[in-house]
Amino acid sequence: MALLEVKNAGIQFGGLKAVSGFNMRLNQGELVGLIGPNGAGKTTSFNLLTGVYVPTEGEIIFNGKRLNGLPPYKVTQSGISRTFQNIRLFSELSVLDNVKVAYHSLAKNSILSSIFRLPSHFSEEKNMEDKALEFLKIFKLERFKDEKAKNLPYGQQRRLEIARALAAGPKLLLLDEPAAGMNPQETHELMELIAFIREQFDLTILLIEHDMQLVMGICERIYVLDHGQLIAEGTPEVIRSHPKVIEAYLGEEVSDEHA
Repeated sequence: MALLEVKNAGIQFGGLKAVSGFNMRLNQGELVGLIGPNGAGKTTSFNLLTGVYVPTEGEIIFNGKRLNGLPPYKVTQSGISRTFQNIRLFSELSVLDNVKVAYHSLAKNSILSSIFRLPSHFSEEKNMEDKALEFLKIFKLERFKDEKAKNLPYGQQRRLEIARALAAGPKLLLLDEPAAGMNPQETHELMELIAFIREQFDLTILLIEHDMQLVMGICERIYVLDHGQLIAEGTPEVIRSHPKVIEAYLGEEVSDEHA
């Protein structure tokens, strides 16, 4: 059984079909790319998968359960986490607290235990902090733990956002343009990080990316959207020479160039 199966999903805003007839299948442990020109519907597709938008057609099945209509927090609890094209951190909170936030969404303590400051409340808070510190060490951010998130260099903010997404314990991680704004060195380090966390956390990963070197370098399969329609799917070798993909990218060869 596929971990994620999207069947003819789509969404319409007024008279505009932003995404239509979208089909996708992700198996456990895969690292898959979703590419396409600007405005192709990539982020809209992520919003459908994470409950930000409710599909007006089709269905989304994750881990054997239908996600249609679930609010985003329920989708997160089911095992899907994401990052965003524009980094969304709690800029005034510390690096450590940004990761702890993800654990609070999974907290098991009652509201009463927090209000009355019961021992169970402090025990769970200590457990959250210990786990958050472990994540910061994995992502080489522990030295910044007391810094405000807004003070981190850009590349480190990206790492923090991914760390926070992973802290929620997902089975599927969605990365929306993780290399955006990065220099070549940072992009290379990001490629290594994605490969590492996939193996370390036994994750399935779906990423949107414009950096073709990154996509072709780490993805096993690639889906291509154009004007809200799926136009191709296959290995990097197939996608690189696919006529419809080349046409969608204005005739530029989809290889090591940024699309």
